Amino acid sequence: MGATADIEIRPQPGPQERFLASSADIVIYGGSAGSGKTWGLLMEPLRHIDNPQFGAVIFRRESVQITNEGGLWDNAMELYPLLGGRPRQAPKLTFVFPSRARVSFGHLNLEADVLDWHGSQIPLIEWDELTHFSKAQFFYMLSRNRSTCGVRPYMRATCNPDADSWVAEFIAWWIDQDTGLPIPERSGVIRWFARVDDSIRWADSPAELAEAYGCPSEDAKSVTFIGARLADNPALKAKDPGYEANLKALSRVERERLYGGNWKIRPAAGLYFMRGDATMLDALPQDVNHWVRAWDLAATEQTEDNNDPDWTAGVLMGKRPSGRIVIAHVARVRRNADKVRKLVKSTAEQDGKHVTIRMFQDPGQAGKDQAGSYVQHLSGWAVFVRRVTGDKVTRAGPFAAQWQAGNVEVVRDSSWNDAFFGELEGFPDAGHDDQVDAAAEGFTALPLSGERPDYSRGGLPRIDTVRV
Repeated sequence: MGATADIEIRPQPGPQERFLASSADIVIYGGSAGSGKTWGLLMEPLRHIDNPQFGAVIFRRESVQITNEGGLWDNAMELYPLLGGRPRQAPKLTFVFPSRARVSFGHLNLEADVLDWHGSQIPLIEWDELTHFSKAQFFYMLSRNRSTCGVRPYMRATCNPDADSWVAEFIAWWIDQDTGLPIPERSGVIRWFARVDDSIRWADSPAELAEAYGCPSEDAKSVTFIGARLADNPALKAKDPGYEANLKALSRVERERLYGGNWKIRPAAGLYFMRGDATMLDALPQDVNHWVRAWDLAATEQTEDNNDPDWTAGVLMGKRPSGRIVIAHVARVRRNADKVRKLVKSTAEQDGKHVTIRMFQDPGQAGKDQAGSYVQHLSGWAVFVRRVTGDKVTRAGPFAAQWQAGNVEVVRDSSWNDAFFGELEGFPDAGHDDQVDAAAEGFTALPLSGERPDYSRGGLPRIDTVRV
């Protein structure tokens, strides 16, 4: 790959080696988290660092993803200085090698950001997490993939599986459409495509494309896909033997994607919360370390014109010394704003002041005003308001992982159990997810570890007296 008098840098045998050895114009290296994809991207430009005219750009969707702790820039700092690469922070993040060859890092946050590269000539374009970029961004930058430095222009990309991305369709030939897993015997096999009447057409050779669609053979681009698993990166497993357990601890959908490398798995009802994964309790446990009541607020009554509005849901959740999570009670109503405020206050009084209260802050000034009003309304309680970030499925992921691992206990109560389980089992396809949102928010408020219970400010939550 590249060498100095004292060091030799080479890929790991298997997918990483095949990724770096492929002659295709476009190579997509995709699969499990931790399978060595990023290091493959960083090694690829090293074959050209003695060419003073050579330049490569490695893209992430957002600039912060380049400089995040342990991200692209940190990994490059481990590798490129070994071969004389000098880091520069401005005008863009770049490594310059002794020959003046360059490897830069860029981002394409907005669709229009590709226009910043108009007129550029980039021999090697690389994409870290290709599924984060749009199809339009990818194909526009293909027009910037040109060279006069003697290096044939080409692209390299890495990604984790995403069933809903354009990449899943682009690499469909390499993926078993029944299982969602890469087809081993097709990994690294090169195919060719051309755009014909604005559609992508595939064939096994440029000649076959020309014969089938009448396009000039020089319009054809070669592509391959190489799948990888964590097991293909023994260097990481040796450095961080606990990382595999981290991936296995993910919720079912994310575990299939990021550990199993599944390109067909997507959020669906029954994949996140199943009633049988929870343990039922006949009484409230006496050893809970920390209590929190999390609210997902709505303020609409059910009427003839609006027969199915959102619910206000408040989930009371605790954590035991064993680390197990207890769902003790759910308050759930469809009421106007004034009645919801009264319910939240009366529930807080019944729970006791040792129970932390959590709420979402909706975007905009109205959400900020509502949050401030509730904090004032609940003076004397520990109230924390958090702005909503990320989609509902992502926010529910950490709680779902604990649920699927069998670490959640639910107090048996016929007044709310059925509605609670029904909504969770239907997530994310069901019409309502208010209880899921509240439970997921409550889980984020629980400490990783806690002291022994201190009920001096009110004792156990009196869940039997809460009126909704």
